[in-house]
Amino acid sequence: MLQKGEFVGSLDCGTTSVRFIIFDKYAQIVAQHQLEFPQYYPNPGWHEQNPLEIQAHAEACIEQTMKSLAASGFTHDSVKVIGITNQRETAFVWSRKTGKPLCNAIVWDDSRTKNLVAHYEHVLQTKGLEVASGVWKKGQEGIDALREIAGLPLSTYFSATKVRWMIDNYPEVAKAHANDDMCFGTLESWLVYNLVGGVKRGLHVSEMSNAARTLLFNTTTLNWDPMLLKFFGLRQSIVGEIVSTSQTYGHIAFGSLKGVPIGGLVGDQQAALIGNKCLTKGEAKCTYGTGAFLLFCTGNEIVKSSHGLLSTVAFQPGPNSKPVFALEGSISSAGSAITWLKDSMHMISSSAQVNDLAAQEPTSGGVYFVTAFSGLLAPYWDSSATGLLIGITQYTNPSHIARATLEATAFQTRAIIESMVLDSGKDVANLKVDGGMTNGDLAMSILADLNGNEVIRPEMRESTALGSALLAGSAIGLFGWDLTKPETLSEVNTKGTRTFKPEMPASIREKKWTIWQRAVERSRGWEAGIDEEEEDLLS
Repeated sequence: MLQKGEFVGSLDCGTTSVRFIIFDKYAQIVAQHQLEFPQYYPNPGWHEQNPLEIQAHAEACIEQTMKSLAASGFTHDSVKVIGITNQRETAFVWSRKTGKPLCNAIVWDDSRTKNLVAHYEHVLQTKGLEVASGVWKKGQEGIDALREIAGLPLSTYFSATKVRWMIDNYPEVAKAHANDDMCFGTLESWLVYNLVGGVKRGLHVSEMSNAARTLLFNTTTLNWDPMLLKFFGLRQSIVGEIVSTSQTYGHIAFGSLKGVPIGGLVGDQQAALIGNKCLTKGEAKCTYGTGAFLLFCTGNEIVKSSHGLLSTVAFQPGPNSKPVFALEGSISSAGSAITWLKDSMHMISSSAQVNDLAAQEPTSGGVYFVTAFSGLLAPYWDSSATGLLIGITQYTNPSHIARATLEATAFQTRAIIESMVLDSGKDVANLKVDGGMTNGDLAMSILADLNGNEVIRPEMRESTALGSALLAGSAIGLFGWDLTKPETLSEVNTKGTRTFKPEMPASIREKKWTIWQRAVERSRGWEAGIDEEEEDLLS
């Protein structure tokens, strides 16, 4: 006889895999399932995903987890609500008439729009940005105005240039855009659209923390900005309705969860901030996955960075609540650098082995690895930077390179933390961490040593999934959870944590930091983008 419980589900769609996790009120995992989905790399620097494959894997994950829940003795209706968290910036476009994708999604770390970014930089310098009807700002004023409105710089990283590239290069996308038959969204938008009924329901929403990563969202008005849409040549009708991070958006239309409300939507890094319960000003977390993402909560105040960080929406705990903001710094290659050691260099046979290999040497032997496979993100913002291994001698062996790979992530974390301290005027006393890379004790010890901060790692590290679960539970008042009252989460995920303390002498830390900065400078400016339209005019 199956019993009826009270649980919350989280659909966590990352860059390479999707999982569905069911939590109880203490954030203990009741059931889960994970599936990897295919990745496509059709050209150097390109990274695509098939929207239909992601959706199919998400639905399969849900069904398999629900089977596991039943095997554990609980009925399907034990799941009261679900949240969704997702890889951000990845751009999806589909037909409003058919509900079908118009092309593959372009992933957040894809760098094909490098020349398009150069074009728009040239436009800002020469023509400028129209900030109000008939009011233009150009040159540095234009660059600053764009960043002031969106909280973001021009970069290949964000969605706007990806969508523009699709329209410019795929006739079927251009046709749909011209005929007002095109919907654009990030992954949460695509998933909700399909889960609540697809083209029959036609629900097109964009959650605020995800919308804030598109270069099309105004962080002051908290809505799509018509002047930014105009700047990139995009119709207003392609974007969905802006919704908060915690509310009931609709109900699942099929399968084992039919009728269950979707109550939380949030970008993965903001979800990890929530899952680590960094809900008040001054708390910080870093998630180490494919990339690494450090968020510093600034409360209800949006702090405009002057040191290369992004001002972003962390979450809005309900449609009538004030949003909470964060400063964010991102590293494009963290776990992906370890994957490169495994898949391309064949130095290790599993990602976990990088710690064992690195432990065979006490230092990196003078080797420094700038893991700029697709440029450098915060605080450098240099899409022309390239990967660089430097300091190699005949003494160098694979263990030195493995250790330099782990150190690279730690050095880039320090660069971001230093910028956060300068912007906020507040020291980061410790760093809460999660993500696949944090399973390695050596990686965490190196992180503490090279940053000079304590690193706190929880026992249950599914912080991203937990964040969307907390949002969903809060939306319907499940377990008494209320994100505006952090004390209501006091019993959530309180089991053991481990703290890594810095042991490296400060003099060695600073010497290594100085050399790392030299290595970064040598990696920069290697593959400069060109404004192809300007080049065509000159030729």
